[in-house]
Amino acid sequence: MKVVWAPEAIKDREDIWDAIAVEAGNPRAAARMDELFGKAAAKLGDHPSIGRAGILSGTREVIPHESYRLVYEVVGHTVWILALVHTSRQWPPVLDQ
Repeated sequence: MKVVWAPEAIKDREDIWDAIAVEAGNPRAAARMDELFGKAAAKLGDHPSIGRAGILSGTREVIPHESYRLVYEVVGHTVWILALVHTSRQWPPVLDQ
């Protein structure tokens, strides 16, 4: 299966990189974390059902690191990575009304 990162998930990944590499001053840790994210996403291409049922209907989730949740959905022959969320954050996000 093809694996595609949605723009929001790409932004999440970039924000995590910045938080670890720039704000925390640890680019090596950022690279290791990003590698975990990439490997988890790639594995979904071969095994799209390995994640547990997600909180949002139609989604699935894997935990590539104890602090992060990767949210995805399978549509046809494509695995869409929808979000990469720190486990301490509210998921799904509460929308302002």
